[in-house]
Amino acid sequence: MSLNFDISSCIRASSVASNCQKCIDICPTKTIELTANMPSFTPMDCIGCGGCVGVCPTGSFTLGGFNATHFSFEYFENPQILSCKNNIPCLAVFGAQELLSLALGSQENLILDIGHCEQCEIKEKLYHQIITNIEEANFVLSTFSQKRIKAQNISIGEIKNDEKEVSRRDFLNNFKPVNAIKQKTEFDELVKADELKSFKLNNDAINQIKNKKIPDKRKLFFALLRQSSKPDQHETIQSDEISFVSQKYIDDKCNNCQICYRICPTEALSSNAILSQIHFDAMLCLKCNLCHDACAQNAIHIQPVFEIKEFFEPTQRVLANFVIKRCDECGNSFTYLDGDIVCPRCSTEEDEAIMLHQTARNNLK
Repeated sequence: MSLNFDISSCIRASSVASNCQKCIDICPTKTIELTANMPSFTPMDCIGCGGCVGVCPTGSFTLGGFNATHFSFEYFENPQILSCKNNIPCLAVFGAQELLSLALGSQENLILDIGHCEQCEIKEKLYHQIITNIEEANFVLSTFSQKRIKAQNISIGEIKNDEKEVSRRDFLNNFKPVNAIKQKTEFDELVKADELKSFKLNNDAINQIKNKKIPDKRKLFFALLRQSSKPDQHETIQSDEISFVSQKYIDDKCNNCQICYRICPTEALSSNAILSQIHFDAMLCLKCNLCHDACAQNAIHIQPVFEIKEFFEPTQRVLANFVIKRCDECGNSFTYLDGDIVCPRCSTEEDEAIMLHQTARNNLK
C-alpha cells in the first residue's frame, strides 16, 4: 500500500509554531522525518502499516488501497473480526475516534484480533498505541453506551498469497519490446520510491488551507452520534483521558491577536463579524494543539474535564469578549485594552519616531 500525504491538511502547514510530530513518533521504520519543517518520507521504506494515518488528527496521511472511513461502511454492512492477517493493514490504522465509530455503527460488540501483535516485528511503537486506543475508546464508550470493544487472541490463519511460478516462456516474454518499456517504467517508479519524498507549500496548497475542513473520520463520528441514544445523564471525564477532542478556556492574558482562530484547521475557534469575540465549538476541535503552540501569550488552555454532553448537544461557547474602537490616529478598528485610543500599529510608529528623533539629537551633540 502506498502512503499519501496531503500537505494542505497538515497542521504544520498552517503555522511554523506547530510542535506536532505524531506521525514521526509512531512510524516503526523511522522513514517519516521533518524536511523544511514538513513531514517527508521514503516510499520504499514505508511498510504500509497505517500508524501515521491513525494518529494524524487532521487526516493528512492516507493509504492507497485502504480508506478507513470506507472500510467502516463496509464493516457496518458485514461485521467481522478486525485482523491484520485478514482485512486491515494494522489495527494502528484506527485511532480511538475511529474505533468508537466502528463500535457505534455495529449491532454487536466490536472484536479486534491482537493475537499477532505481541510477536509482530514492528510492535515496538504500534502495539502500545493500539492498546492505548482500545482502552481510551472503551472508556469513552462506557460513559454513554453498553457496547464494548473486545481485544482477543484469535487464530484466523494466515492468508496465503498465490505465488505464480514463472515459466521460461514468461521469462523470455519479458524481453519483448512492449514489455521492456513496461519494465523500464516499473524500474523508474522503483527508483523514485527509494528517494526521499518531500513536500513544499505552493499556491494551490495555501488556498486549500484557507478552506477550513473537517476530516472524514470526524464527520462519520458526528453521523453515528446522531443515531445513538442519548444517555439520561451526561458524565464528565478528565481531559487527558480523551485524545481527539477538548474543551477550552481563555485567560485574561489574551490580547485578541486573532492567530488562534485564523489558523484553526476546522474553525473550532472562530470570531464574530466585528472580531470582538472568540467562539469555540468543542466538537469541531481535533485536539491538534495548534492554537496552543501558536499563542504567544499562552492564554488558551484545555479545560481539566470534558463533558460528554458535547457529543449529543454540541454548543458554541464564547471564550472571550473584547472592546473594539477606532484609532484616533488612523481611524482603523482595533482591540482596545486600556490607555490612549491608539491602535498598536500607530503606537509602534510613534515609539519608533521618538526613538529616531532621540538618536538624531544624540548624533548632533
